[in-house]
Amino acid sequence: MNRKVLKEELFFSMTWDYLNVFLPAQHRNSPKTASAYEDGLTIFRRYVTDVRSISMEQFRFRDLTYDFLLDYRVYLAEKGYKASTVNHRLAVITAYMKYAATKRIDLCQIYMNIAEVPYMTVPSRIPEIIEEKDSIKGLLAAPGPSEKGIRDQVILTMLYDTAIRADELLELHLSDVNILADEPYLRIRGKGDKERVVALSEKMIPLLRQYIDLYHKNPKEQSLPFIYTVIKGIKCRMSERNVERIVQKYADMVRKKGLHIPDRVYPHMLRRTRASGWYRDGVPIETIAVILGHADAKTTRKSYASPSVEMLRKQMTLGTDVEPDMIEEVPLWKNDSELARLCGIR
Repeated sequence: MNRKVLKEELFFSMTWDYLNVFLPAQHRNSPKTASAYEDGLTIFRRYVTDVRSISMEQFRFRDLTYDFLLDYRVYLAEKGYKASTVNHRLAVITAYMKYAATKRIDLCQIYMNIAEVPYMTVPSRIPEIIEEKDSIKGLLAAPGPSEKGIRDQVILTMLYDTAIRADELLELHLSDVNILADEPYLRIRGKGDKERVVALSEKMIPLLRQYIDLYHKNPKEQSLPFIYTVIKGIKCRMSERNVERIVQKYADMVRKKGLHIPDRVYPHMLRRTRASGWYRDGVPIETIAVILGHADAKTTRKSYASPSVEMLRKQMTLGTDVEPDMIEEVPLWKNDSELARLCGIR
C-alpha cells in the first residue's frame, strides 16, 4: 500500500514520516534510537494484527484506547519481557501518539488518555562496577604484547581511560585520534550527533602510538576506522558485539587468576567504573558530565555518582562524638556466696 494514500484516521498512517523524517532530522536522535522506535512500533503492529486480529487497514487512532494499551502492557509482561522493556514499548507508542497529536489536534484526547497507562515498576538495583584497582589493572594488562593483544589492550584501555561508549569508540576515524597535539585528545561523535573532545592521559600515548604503527602504517588513510577488522581484504568497522566479546574474554581470563571481577563484564561497565572513580576522587559531577557527554548533570549523578563503602563508613562516623560512651557493667554480686545465691545454689 502506498503510504501517500493511507487514510488519515489509520493508526499507522504517520509511522513512516515519524521514523524517517521526524526522528532523524527534526529531533536529531541517533540512528540507534530511530531503530529502537522502529522495532517498538513493529512489535506493536504484530500485536494488533496477529494477536488482536485487526488488520493495519482497519486499526484506527480511535481504536487505541486506555484499555487497549493496558492490555498490550499485560500481554508483553506475560510474554516474559523485563519491566524496563515493557516500559520502553509503552513509551514508543506514547511518543508516536504525541507526534501524531501535534499533526492533528483532534488526536490530543487520545494521546492524553493513553499517556495515563501506568508503567511497570522496575526493581531498583545498584549498577555493578569493578571495585578493586588491582582488578582493573589486571584486566587492562591481560591482552599481552602480541599484535592482536595490543589491539585488544587499546580497546580495553580506551573504554576505561576515556570512559567513552563502545559505539563512540567504533565511530572514531584515525583523524579523530590526536596524539601529537600539545594536549592529546579524541574527537568524539556522541548521541544526537553531538561532538565533544575527550582528553587522553599521558599513559595512553605510548600504547596508542604503538597501535598506530602496527595498524595504520599509511598515515594518509585518515578516514579509516581507528578500530577495524579485515573482511575479505577490506578494513571494516568492528562490530559492538565483537567488542563485547573481547571485554568478556579478558574478564574471564583474569578472574581465573583470582582477581575480583563480576561474572558479566561489558563495555559500559568500564565507563561506569571510570566515572565512579572520578566521583570518588572528588572530581565535580558537572565536569564528569561534560566528559561523559551528558546534557544534564542529573543523569550523571543518578547513574555514576556511586560512593564506595569506605566513603560511606567515613561519613557515617561523623557526629559520633555526641554519642554516650558505653556504660561499664557492674557485677550484681560482691563475692562467691552472693553469686551462688543468684544462681539458686548454696
